[in-house]
Amino acid sequence: MTIFEIIAKELNIRPEQVEKTAALMDEGATVPFIARYRKEVTGSLDDTTLRTLSERLAALRGLEKRREEILSLLDAQGVKTPELEAAVAKAATMTELDDIYRPYRPKRKTRASVAREKGLEPLANLILAQEKKYDRSFEEMAGDYIDAEKGVESAEDALNGACDIIAEDISDRADLRKSIRELTEAHGSLVTKQTGEDPKGVYTNYYDFSEPISKLPGHRILAINRAENEEVIKVTLNAPSELILNGLFSEIVENPKSPAYPYLSRAIVDGYDRLIAPSIEREIRNLIFDRACEGAIVVFEDNLKHLLLQAPLKGKTMLGLDPGYRTGCKLAVVDPTGKVLDTAVIYPTKPQERIEESARVVRRLIDKYGVDVVAVGNGTASKESEIFIADTIRPYGGKVRYLIVNEAGASVYSASKLGAEEFPDFDATQRSAVSLARRVQDPLAELVKIEPKAIGVGQYQHDMKPARLDEALSGVVEDCVNSVGVDVNTASWSLLSYISGINSASAKNIVKYREENGEFRSRSQLKKVPRIGDKAFEQCAGFLRIPGAKEPLDNTGVHPESYEAARGVIERFSLTPTELSAGSSRLKREAEQYGMKKLAAELGVGEPTLADIVTELSKPGRDIRDSFPEPELRSDLLDLSDLKPDMILTGTVRNVTDFGAFVDIGVHQDGLVHVSQLSDRFVKHPSEVVSIGDPVTVRVLSVDTVKKRISLSMKGIKN
Repeated sequence: MTIFEIIAKELNIRPEQVEKTAALMDEGATVPFIARYRKEVTGSLDDTTLRTLSERLAALRGLEKRREEILSLLDAQGVKTPELEAAVAKAATMTELDDIYRPYRPKRKTRASVAREKGLEPLANLILAQEKKYDRSFEEMAGDYIDAEKGVESAEDALNGACDIIAEDISDRADLRKSIRELTEAHGSLVTKQTGEDPKGVYTNYYDFSEPISKLPGHRILAINRAENEEVIKVTLNAPSELILNGLFSEIVENPKSPAYPYLSRAIVDGYDRLIAPSIEREIRNLIFDRACEGAIVVFEDNLKHLLLQAPLKGKTMLGLDPGYRTGCKLAVVDPTGKVLDTAVIYPTKPQERIEESARVVRRLIDKYGVDVVAVGNGTASKESEIFIADTIRPYGGKVRYLIVNEAGASVYSASKLGAEEFPDFDATQRSAVSLARRVQDPLAELVKIEPKAIGVGQYQHDMKPARLDEALSGVVEDCVNSVGVDVNTASWSLLSYISGINSASAKNIVKYREENGEFRSRSQLKKVPRIGDKAFEQCAGFLRIPGAKEPLDNTGVHPESYEAARGVIERFSLTPTELSAGSSRLKREAEQYGMKKLAAELGVGEPTLADIVTELSKPGRDIRDSFPEPELRSDLLDLSDLKPDMILTGTVRNVTDFGAFVDIGVHQDGLVHVSQLSDRFVKHPSEVVSIGDPVTVRVLSVDTVKKRISLSMKGIKN
């Protein structure tokens, strides 16, 4: 089976789709560009499928490269045989390839290599022959190999060396390692015991724990690994040794009555206990960790996507509040376009508690700038700050509202080079206050300034392989930015850098060109920007918007390569200038009545491209996020002590993990809806039911005021 056929089978698509998509990727086309503008080529594969295809293509090509390397190495050593070639060709994973090459891989000094140097291999072969009868006893035959100069002092030394050779040969057999690996995965267990201090009791569940490997969920594997790394527990893998050894004896022993049996038996047990078992344990621990990471990354990707695509709170003047104690709370007023209007520092919290003075400052800013919403960070002193703000805005009778904003990543941004470049005269906490306000106005534009893994919507992200996590999350950000589109005249370089075909250097060049030459008036003008050549322009043009451009299509998702077809649609259905700028409610209906297939043939484009053109002309410059629920605003607050079992509350999903969803219900601590409480039906994973940003209705199950834990349920509640 070819690489294209393998991927097609895995993704349940046609091999020609894979082949054509791979060709586009090899030419340098990005996933967003292919997903949006090459639907006819790919058969309308979406960005998620395309990313999976890209990853599998790279992995399988890496496997092919390794296959060729191994065949070349075997050939160079003069050991390549038709049987080995067939085994290498059949291997489906890197592990299988490495198992095949293991016997021929240059080794460090081992007990077996030492024994071979001593000339004991013929004795090992005598044992492996398993004859019914030998001319002499093994002790006598081993005596022939005594050689003090080589370090063989006795017959026992010779027999031990021969057994070492057999043990290593058994360990190097690819077929045996594969079956042992499968048996261990299917029947082994992971066992943990407490060995160190755990002051906060974070890992209580793993002080004395055992669970079959086949049933271990990913989040538990990651928790166990973290506890082990922090030296709280010791982890061992309990393999089905008896079952494995029975299999080894059945495979290797041909004549149990042979005089060689005691020595062969010793070698088999030693080969497994000393060489195979530790190696397989490492492999399986690495394998289940990698699987857990991939599972966690999928959850993280989904959470990040929903976070970035939350509906922006448009047209609102915001007051960002970064809470603090000793250094006070930093304030920043931001107008609806994100421009900073004013900043201040107040001290409503301990140790100063200058509440009245602080309230006067806040009300002055609200009155002066017409503040609509206060965004309060959820970090240190958040609860006290929330109480203060709720009291301060109460006189406005609900005209001014507030919400709690997740601070995750704000400190990273405020201390970053980008933050310093954007606000050189602000200190870190002032930048943080601005960021909090802006991430409510436009979550996508603000959050792209922060390293994705610092945004805090995953699980155990700091325990994962950084390169793999960064690759996956950057892909999510890229897809989100391109699906929304970017105003090239207002976007920051950090936002532009995620546009298809644009890297950090060319994004900075766009901003520099804009600053030196004024606003872009057309998409074609982008070609004058250094490092934006024809290929880059092809990739990026459709995702960049230019409101007010002379060419109305420059403010749509229609790619310049399809302008001729778009003008054909405009002419065919006599769209007015008003319809071109505000959208046409009749276009889609009339195009369907005319016949999309017929129209596509007349215009010389594919039906998917025509459908996209019609959609864009129906709602030019639309923001896909406008259809999503806006963030929930509050005018008053609850305290943890106010919560009682069976209370029905509304809230917003803040994070989704393998084991449940965390919901903001208006108190400082998010409540947990365990996966078993998400629905009246069986739920395999929380993402089937909820996503970040979803408004939900929940019932309080229990409240632990000491541990500050809130258990919630969505069962029996219509959401």
